[in-house]
Amino acid sequence: MTVVKITEPDTARRVAKALLALCGLWLACYEVRVVAFPHEHVFVFGRAGHLIELGLVSGLCLLRGVVDRRERGGWLLVGLGCAAWTLGETYFTAALWNLHTIPVPSPADAGYLAFPPLAFSGIVLLARRRVHRLSASVWIDSAAAALAIAGLSAAVVFDPVLHSVGGSPANVATNLAYPVSDMLLLGLLVGVLALSGWRLTRTWCLLGVGVIVFWIADSLYLIQSASASYTPGGVYDVGWWSGITMLAAAAWMGSDDREVVPAREPTILLPLAFGVMALAVLISGDLSYGNLNPLAVSLAGGSLIAIGVRLYLTFRHNERILSGSRKAARTDSLTTLPNRRALTDDLTTALTVADDARPVVLVMFDLDGFKSYNDTFGHPAGDDLLRRLSARLATAIRGRGTAYRLGGDEFCALIHPHDEVAQPIIDAAQSALTEHGQGFTVGCSYGALTLPREAATPIDALALADRRMYNDKHRGRQSASRQSADVLVRALAERIPDLEDHLSDVASLAGGTAERLGLELDEVEVIQRAAELHDIGKVAIPDAILQKPAALDQSEMSFMRQHPIIGERILAAAPSLAPSAPLVRATHEWFDGSGYPDALVGDHIPLGSRIIAVCDAFEAMTSYRPYRKTLTPEQAEEELRRSVGTQFDPVVVDAFCRARRHAALTPATA
Repeated sequence: MTVVKITEPDTARRVAKALLALCGLWLACYEVRVVAFPHEHVFVFGRAGHLIELGLVSGLCLLRGVVDRRERGGWLLVGLGCAAWTLGETYFTAALWNLHTIPVPSPADAGYLAFPPLAFSGIVLLARRRVHRLSASVWIDSAAAALAIAGLSAAVVFDPVLHSVGGSPANVATNLAYPVSDMLLLGLLVGVLALSGWRLTRTWCLLGVGVIVFWIADSLYLIQSASASYTPGGVYDVGWWSGITMLAAAAWMGSDDREVVPAREPTILLPLAFGVMALAVLISGDLSYGNLNPLAVSLAGGSLIAIGVRLYLTFRHNERILSGSRKAARTDSLTTLPNRRALTDDLTTALTVADDARPVVLVMFDLDGFKSYNDTFGHPAGDDLLRRLSARLATAIRGRGTAYRLGGDEFCALIHPHDEVAQPIIDAAQSALTEHGQGFTVGCSYGALTLPREAATPIDALALADRRMYNDKHRGRQSASRQSADVLVRALAERIPDLEDHLSDVASLAGGTAERLGLELDEVEVIQRAAELHDIGKVAIPDAILQKPAALDQSEMSFMRQHPIIGERILAAAPSLAPSAPLVRATHEWFDGSGYPDALVGDHIPLGSRIIAVCDAFEAMTSYRPYRKTLTPEQAEEELRRSVGTQFDPVVVDAFCRARRHAALTPATA
């Protein structure tokens, strides 16, 4: 919204408002004098008094046009219209006031009739300055309102004038020009208000009230003139003077509400109200046995036609909104691909038409490496990547299926292979969802199934595709971590040959214990990997310390206790092994806080580390060592239970013992 600052001097505005207030007070006093004291003659309310008032307000309206550069044309035209009417009134007062028969046309008529077109033009210019970007509905609403008001005006005023005029063509034309011009001016103002979205600012309110008051006074004059009952200086004359005063007030009183705004889309209620008005005009004509003049009938009928067009446009507009809402509900806002709702609907349709001769293939994709990309380059870059990949996916299967985005980094495709083999299409889709660059690689895992052979409902189909996709993802991760772990275990075995069997046994024991505790498959695998590599940090320990036959001194023991930290650093360098790194660091922590390297206590020690500590101790006690006696599994369990609460977690020890007995997890070397 752009607010236009006032440009006229403050002094001029204050003086203008004061003079307008004085003129309003004079008009009120004049009306009181006419109604209550009709025979009292006061100089200030004489025949020339209203001319002074009219001249003053016309001058103020023109002054507004002079000082206002933005709306100069509009206010100058309105002011010229007021001045022209004032000149006509001046001639009427001076030359025709006391005549029994007033000649028509006369110079007074020229001034009077110049007012409507000048005011009409000025109001149009003001509307153009204040209202922009009009829709077709707004234009039709304004036309319907203007036609309805004009039809009402024609029905009320036109007939009495039409039946009373006679004489020369100039006489007839002049008398008919009054109701026609008033009708056009009133219709225009109502139309302009409709164009502005019925924004009743002070400017439009004062203009509207001024034109309506002027129209009422003109209508009463025409009706009284038709019945030869009009007397100058009566009660109704103030209507003309008040109307022109209000136009001048609109110029100055509304000087601080000039906002250039787009027209608001109006509701259908106001157009319907004007339609009711037009219908009432037609019904009244029918009730009067068809005596309504053709002009009023045409205008009212035109208003009803405009209302019909408006209703049609409203219907079409609502249809477009509904269609847009339906499309938005089925479309992913980021990639513009169809979303999960669209996929469910299309799956339902596909299951009703697919058969073994014409199968449909459902493929679900999940990006690999996208989270790392998002964390590294930021969410805006991640959104751009999703848009690129979705466009490639749609292109890869165009003509053979439809691509969908389910949310996050999950995509889906419904493929209609027809006579083709589906796998090359799936491979092309998988390739489309892959991107490599400096410092990143984004690929995807997928799960596919054939409909209707492998699923009968959309829910079953999506669930099966989801399971297969995560199995594929799991196999990919397992392969990467397995290869990395094998390399590290081989390196450690080359350095310390006796460790290889020990690490394998600890990993087996840890996996069984984790399963007994009810951990998820992914967590079990992370713990097994950590157990298998919990001594990897010893590759950095010198042989003199590792192979020392005597007890280690304090300095050597301090160095030895660094191997969990070194192991954590080694595993953290490999993304596929990074989840196991913090578990390796904490494998030598004690439950009572007396362990190393961080002296963690109780539940602050990762559960995987507590499991590995128990399994490592059991395997060490039951394995052959030349420097101590080998314990039986039962003896080793007793040792573990004696250390519950100090070195080991009671819950983990209990789960370990139950798991070992249930699955015979005693290592082969025992």
